Amino acid sequence: MHTKKDSLLFVVFAMCFLLFLSGCGSRYVQPTSGTSIIAFGDSLTEGYGLQDEESYPAQLRDALGVDVINAGRSGDTTAEALLRIDEDVLLRDPRVVIVLLGGNDALQRVAPDVTFTNIATIVDRIQSVGSGVVLVGVRGGIHNAQYKKRFKELAQEKNIPYVKDALRGVFGKRDLMYDAIHPNKEGYAVLVERIVPKVRVFMRD
Repeated sequence: MHTKKDSLLFVVFAMCFLLFLSGCGSRYVQPTSGTSIIAFGDSLTEGYGLQDEESYPAQLRDALGVDVINAGRSGDTTAEALLRIDEDVLLRDPRVVIVLLGGNDALQRVAPDVTFTNIATIVDRIQSVGSGVVLVGVRGGIHNAQYKKRFKELAQEKNIPYVKDALRGVFGKRDLMYDAIHPNKEGYAVLVERIVPKVRVFMRD
């Protein structure tokens, strides 16, 4: 004879099973609108010193088999990127936006509180239009330990996929670098390998 406890366990099991089947238990908040994949960032996104086809957005396009808009601009701090987010991202029908910013803040010794407040605002603005976000972590110079911690915390807070220290193993290797700061084509290929699975989280349908 079934007890109330047995019935309750059955209901809980059934609900979990339905969530699994429907995909509602997905780890990350999924996009609800948009068609474009946009790479938003500074010179690391723009592809400083390289041909357009060698940049990471171009290589990401080839890896995914879909168009990727390069919205990188050399020299941008997080504050400068925030000023152009409407024109370069939100008005371009984004479905997924890859955010790679913070390096220039570190070079200019912007306070990490300012940097991560700006990045959080950027993520909020993107999510507010129903788009998914992939956050890419970069090194923070003298604040590197704090950068690592705060990138991770921000990704957890916003429930978005995160590429940790995206250029680890690239910096300092002459065969992977264009100059002391920017990767070459081969260096960006490493970055793309790390970004691809994070973007595919939002391409299941």
